[in-house]
Amino acid sequence: MKFRSVSNPVTSVPPRVTPPKRISMRLAEWLLDSPRLGDSPSVKHLAGRLLKQPAREGVVAAQSRLGQLMCRECGNARDRRIGHDLLRQAARAGDDRARRALGEIQD
Repeated sequence: MKFRSVSNPVTSVPPRVTPPKRISMRLAEWLLDSPRLGDSPSVKHLAGRLLKQPAREGVVAAQSRLGQLMCRECGNARDRRIGHDLLRQAARAGDDRARRALGEIQD
């Protein structure tokens, strides 16, 4: 007796569901903009981790916020350089906040 190779929906592995990147962006922005939470180093670290992937994918707002965070909060030169590069990319894409932050850094 031959068995057909029909996929059984009960035993098949469901496709991985990736959360929308907008949620991580909105959560990171909310954390950074919150007056009480935004001052905590651990919250800034979490927000940076949430912004990293959208910034890598070219989301201008994520590049701008992560660049500002890295330039202001990171102690080592490598992270500040990466933050500066992110701000430069966001400014080239037309983000006014990134342009102002670049102006403040270079002054």
